[in-house]
Amino acid sequence: MGVLLTGMGNDGARGLLAMKMAGAHTIVQDEKTSTVFGMPKAAIKLNAANAVAPLETIAYEITAAVVKQVLDPPSKK
Repeated sequence: MGVLLTGMGNDGARGLLAMKMAGAHTIVQDEKTSTVFGMPKAAIKLNAANAVAPLETIAYEITAAVVKQVLDPPSKK
């Protein structure tokens, strides 16, 4: 799982895309709660984010993704 928070540039966005392409669940911080939306915006443009969430719900997004993985692992599909 990869989580990308506020920041500048696009190196993290490229890394997040590589993670997503390898099967990781990826989350980025939304524009409203980001101090600098550059990195999350770059990730969204690259389609590297499975979810876009405000800072205060990212912990929930992580928990929900882990629970989903436990209840429905890839080997069951």
